Amino acid sequence: MSVFLYIVLIFQLHAKAEQPLCRMMGDPKYPLLSKDGDVNIGALFSVHSIEILPSFKYTQKPQLLSCSSVSLRDFRMAQTMIFAIEEINISQSLLPNISVGYRIYDTCGSRMSSMSATMALMNGPEFTAVDRCNGQSPIHAIIGETESSATVILSRTAGPFKIPVISPSASCECLSNKKDYPSFFRTIASDYHQSRALAYIVKHFGWSWVGAVNTDNDYGNNGMTIFLNTAQEEGICVEYSVKFYRTEPDKLQKVVETIKKGTAKVIVAFLTSSEMYNLLEQLSIQNITGLQMIGVEGWITAKSLITPNSFHVLGGSLGFAVRKIDIEGFADYVIKAFWETVFPCSQTKGNSSQYAVNCNIYQDLLLLKNYNEDVPEQRYSSNVYKAVYAIAHSLHNLLMCKKQTGCEKGLEIKPQQVVEALKKVNFTVKMGDRVWFDSTGATVAQYEVVNWQRDSNGSIQFKAVGYYDASLPLDQRFVLNTKNIIWAGGQIEKPRSVCSESCPPGTRKAAQKGRPVCCYDCVPCAEGEISNETDSNNCKQCPDEYWSNAEKNKCVLKTVEFLSFTEVMGIVLVFFSLFGAGLTVLMAILFYSKKDTPIVKANNSELSFLLLFSLALCFLCSLTFIGRPTEWSCMLRHTAFGITFVLCISCVLGKTIVVLMAFKATLPGSNVMKWFGPAQQRLSVLAFTLIQVLICVLWLKISPPFPYKNLKYYNEKIVLECSLGSTVGFWAVLGYIGLLAVLCFILAFLARKLPDNFNEAKFITFSMLIFCAVWITFIPSYVSPPGKFTVAVEIFAILASSFGLLFCIFVPKCYIILWKPEQNTKQHLMGKASI
Repeated sequence: MSVFLYIVLIFQLHAKAEQPLCRMMGDPKYPLLSKDGDVNIGALFSVHSIEILPSFKYTQKPQLLSCSSVSLRDFRMAQTMIFAIEEINISQSLLPNISVGYRIYDTCGSRMSSMSATMALMNGPEFTAVDRCNGQSPIHAIIGETESSATVILSRTAGPFKIPVISPSASCECLSNKKDYPSFFRTIASDYHQSRALAYIVKHFGWSWVGAVNTDNDYGNNGMTIFLNTAQEEGICVEYSVKFYRTEPDKLQKVVETIKKGTAKVIVAFLTSSEMYNLLEQLSIQNITGLQMIGVEGWITAKSLITPNSFHVLGGSLGFAVRKIDIEGFADYVIKAFWETVFPCSQTKGNSSQYAVNCNIYQDLLLLKNYNEDVPEQRYSSNVYKAVYAIAHSLHNLLMCKKQTGCEKGLEIKPQQVVEALKKVNFTVKMGDRVWFDSTGATVAQYEVVNWQRDSNGSIQFKAVGYYDASLPLDQRFVLNTKNIIWAGGQIEKPRSVCSESCPPGTRKAAQKGRPVCCYDCVPCAEGEISNETDSNNCKQCPDEYWSNAEKNKCVLKTVEFLSFTEVMGIVLVFFSLFGAGLTVLMAILFYSKKDTPIVKANNSELSFLLLFSLALCFLCSLTFIGRPTEWSCMLRHTAFGITFVLCISCVLGKTIVVLMAFKATLPGSNVMKWFGPAQQRLSVLAFTLIQVLICVLWLKISPPFPYKNLKYYNEKIVLECSLGSTVGFWAVLGYIGLLAVLCFILAFLARKLPDNFNEAKFITFSMLIFCAVWITFIPSYVSPPGKFTVAVEIFAILASSFGLLFCIFVPKCYIILWKPEQNTKQHLMGKASI
């Protein structure tokens, strides 16, 4: 049994060995345009944009896929590739004795056709007669595809075989990953730069509130992710970010509804031309206009978007476009030489029915035979041109070509060698651009900023209004000519797109809960704080001696408050002070003129004159409290006040003691007056006053009063006051005055009912009662918050107590002297109990 199985196994292996190892499954896929050469370059372009599927009845073999709707952009790319190859083939300096061939496949905008074309490129349309595959790709490099998602598929398919892929328009940042796409290159910049530039242009125009919509594929998703991250860094808020794909009408409707409900007036559209066409159609149907569109190179210059109603939606759109570069001789080539030498079915050959069968797929292309008006506007053709020359330069180096001897034809070039050679290319094409690839396989980012405008005859033009060049220094990369820009809807005034209006100086931004940072309320700065710029996040505290103005946008010096001579209150107090001093002087003059009369002589006239002198000083010392405090005025005001009042109270105390002693002297056998005569009275006044002088000297010596800017009690003003220095010294001065006043009051109160007219005690009692009441009332006012009113209260206390003493003690005597002279006799004074 085992022998039988062994024989069967040997038979099967022998049968398989007779079959070729490589066998084509299905019908071969042929290129749209091709030419054989010593070296060959493959290409994938969506020359047609719509793929027509055959019917699948499962009763017969399906027909080949057919395509319709010519994509003029991709057709021009294919023509550019052939134009560049033909230039190289006749060049004596680049691949001089090597012919370059090409195989250009039409992917019809279909992933399925793209994969089929990719496999055909790598394997060839049919195998040779040999039984084994040679393992060598018939092409040395592939140019394509034109969309990022399709290019991702192409690069992943060709990558394991080390076949270099160069795309002229796939800009997705995802393709910069050399780990995933080691053999990928492109002659267009990565969307990393374009996406960041979108954020920069939005910020440049002051738009902080935008909407965002992108194509739901690799191109749109990666580009939008970079934009959103950059927008966040630049402080731009995105109201919504939505996406859809061309085959998702339901998602498109949701996107349109979101745009319709949104408040953002600026929309960043990271779309391909196909998705933008669908979006434009729906926006036009629903009459959604007035939105400032910011676009990308995928659609901003797409001619397919120019329709009779498109300007109502897209008029004024701004966006980045690949630079237009004129390729010398290409415009003439596409209407003459291409059709004569390259295009397969430009004229009828042989049997007309056979021609109809073979050339059916080229009929719609023939319609473009005499048309070249679009050539100056083609922006990707130069990228194809650069890609062809990059491959040619890498092959030139690998084949060790020399101008005199040509290239070595016997060398076998592997795709991996081409990949390494492409990394080193550095040359300048005839248009003047230098071509080289960075570490990601991309070229330098250079964009035009274009604006949708209407010319005088009403046709839509893509006018260049600036540029972005990543090769320049940071401060020179982005240039815009805003004067030439037409805005959304054809307006000349730039639209505003903010969630919240700018906060003016004097306010700060307060974020609205649960909303983006661009949505905020403008809150006025607090007292003492300012913001001197627009959209300030925080208010700044003014320095200590400054305060905010009414608008809260500037710190101004605080008003300095002190009791001045020029204000009404100061003038009134000066008047009463001088009036009191003048009245005291008049009384002194009156008393001096009547010094020999009994009423003046009574109770020691010397004390009376000394009391009047001290009262005059009391009135005048109040003037030291008015005016701007200085070092000298601060020391003078408290010491002068303390000493003059002690002198005054000492005199009153002396007069009170005299009254008591005089009454004791009238008693039989009493000689008390000899112990308290005029000399002792003067000595007592001097002693009491010297004690106060000593207290004041110690106060001034240890910690004298000084001018002080009080910032504590009032925020909006500075109270310029005299600091006490030593509070102990101040209360010692005031306490000593109070002690003498209380002692005087007690003695006068005890002597108030003593007989005869020597008794001044009742007037002294009343004057001391007023004095004590005034100063007891003053104390609570003094410890209240400082200011000029506190100083005024202190001056009022000085004047009130001085007037109280003056009126209570001297006015009754003046009354007798002036209006009752008959009572100013010794007999009358001795005969009455009171004046």
